Amino acid sequence: MLDADTVFAGSVSENYDRYMVPLIFEPYATDMAERVAALAPSAVLEIAAGTGVVTRALAPKLAPTTQYTVTDLNQPMLDYAASRQPPDSRITWRQADAMALPFADANFDLVCCQFGAMFFPDRPAAYREARRVLRPGGHLLFSVWDRIEENVFADDVTNTLARMFPDDPPRFLARTPHGYHDTSLIRRDVEDAGYSLVTIETRAEVSRASSARIPAVAYCQGTLLRNEIEARAPGQLEAVTDEATSVIAARHGGGEVAAKISAHIIRAAV
Repeated sequence: MLDADTVFAGSVSENYDRYMVPLIFEPYATDMAERVAALAPSAVLEIAAGTGVVTRALAPKLAPTTQYTVTDLNQPMLDYAASRQPPDSRITWRQADAMALPFADANFDLVCCQFGAMFFPDRPAAYREARRVLRPGGHLLFSVWDRIEENVFADDVTNTLARMFPDDPPRFLARTPHGYHDTSLIRRDVEDAGYSLVTIETRAEVSRASSARIPAVAYCQGTLLRNEIEARAPGQLEAVTDEATSVIAARHGGGEVAAKISAHIIRAAV
C-alpha cells in the first residue's frame, strides 16, 4: 500500500457514497449490522466508518441505551457520514487513527470495521489496539475484500486500465482494497494480536447497477484509483471512464448489469 492510498478528499467522498456504496457496500453493511446487533453490545466502536453505510444500517438495530462511537481517519469522510445520519444522541463522531485509538482501555464490548483493515499500515498492531479498548469477553468483527478476480467489476476496470497504460498500469484496486485477501494470513494476524475463537466466513454477493456506466464511474472516480488515472492522463478522466464503460458493457450488457463480489467476514473474541 502507498501513502496516497489513504487520502480521500474532494469529490471522491461524494462519488464514493453515491456510486460505490450502493454498488458493493450496502449488502455487506446490512449483514454487518445484523451480526453486530445479534451480539447485543452496550458500547460499540466503529473504525474506518467511511461515508457511514454501516452506521446507517446499524444504528436502527441498536438498543436505545447503546453507546455508539463512529470514527474514521479521514475527517472529510467522517463529516460526510455525519451529514447523512439522522440526529441520534447515542452516536459520537470522532476522528481517530486505528493505529492509536484515543480511548481508554476496556471501553467497548464490540469493535467493528467494514472494509477498512486493508488500509491499516500495520494490521496486527491495529488489531492489538482494538483489543486494548475491548472489554473482557468483547468481540472484534470486521470484513475485507476477497481477491480481485472474485470481484468482477473491479477486475474489469483494472484490466482495462492495464491495457490503456501498459508501461505503468494503475493498480490501486488490486494493491489495496483487494490486497489483503489471504485468509491464512488474516487468521495469523488476528491470533498474533491476542484474539481467540477466530472465525472467517467468505460471503459472495451480487453487485448490480442500472447501466455499465455506474461501475465505471464508481471505480474510476469514486475511489483513489482516480488519482492514479489523473496522474497518468491529465484531463482524460472522462475518456478513461468511457473506455471502462465500454468494456463493462461489452462483457455484461448495455442495460442493467450484474456481477459477483466476494468478501471475508472475520469475528474474534477477547
